[in-house]
Amino acid sequence: MSNAIDISNLSVRFGSLEAVRDLSFSLQYGEILALLGPNGAGKTTIVDTLLGFRTPTSGSVRVHGLDPIRAHHEMTLRTGALLQRGGVWFPMTPRQVLELTSSYYEFPRPVNELIELLSLTEAQHTTWRRLSGGEQQRTLLALALIGRPKVLVLDEPTTAVDPEGRAAITTLLEVERARGVAILLTTHELDVAERVANRIVIVHHGSVVADGTLAELSGEPEIVIEVASPLADSELSAHLGCQVRSDGPRSLRILSAPTTALQNTLLNYLESKGNSLVSLRTRASLEQRYLEIIDMERSGQ
Repeated sequence: MSNAIDISNLSVRFGSLEAVRDLSFSLQYGEILALLGPNGAGKTTIVDTLLGFRTPTSGSVRVHGLDPIRAHHEMTLRTGALLQRGGVWFPMTPRQVLELTSSYYEFPRPVNELIELLSLTEAQHTTWRRLSGGEQQRTLLALALIGRPKVLVLDEPTTAVDPEGRAAITTLLEVERARGVAILLTTHELDVAERVANRIVIVHHGSVVADGTLAELSGEPEIVIEVASPLADSELSAHLGCQVRSDGPRSLRILSAPTTALQNTLLNYLESKGNSLVSLRTRASLEQRYLEIIDMERSGQ
């Protein structure tokens, strides 16, 4: 079986501007690939070309082994997409647009199932223009899923979505991956990429500058904690003997490997201060490594 997505030596020009330059990567079924990069890196052009909205200047693009321009109809029947631009005719409700779209497919997913999965029950009869940004985004994701696609192309799917909705979306992506769906995800929310992506591709000025798993690309390990009461990062840093950064009055990142000794020292310190640990997780910081890679590219190193 061919890969779900194959991009080989792709270049796309707009006049004298080369938006994508000799870019190659592939995506297998049952895999989530996060496509990362700063604004203007070429991510939207890549997505548009994958979906048959742009013609390659050179190189090739295949989705399900199909040319997305020459076999556009067959490709779109098997591919779901959520794009940043566009929306729904403003007098329509989520239920109306889902029922209309489901009529285009021979075996669509049930509308009621998608409404429940994406927490749209209370908003299902609200007109588009009165929906919140998160409700609109979840409706667009439901539209991408309704045809039971084997490939999902999602451009910033968690934009304007509240934390509860973001958690629901990432869980849904994990479920779709388990069903064998290939998912190409662009996002500026690196915590989303950390949670769901099997592979990460970073692009800059239209070229791939990094491609690998989270473990291969991430920076030094760190401990991410939330405490019950506000705690100064400088105070905790002095006690632990390592660097601590604050992400908020009760959220901190300890830039150290999660050794048993360090975690015991942390717990004892919090207890001595009458404070307590609400949550603790360990990770290698993708954000740190991403910024390092982009800074190196910008400086020409």
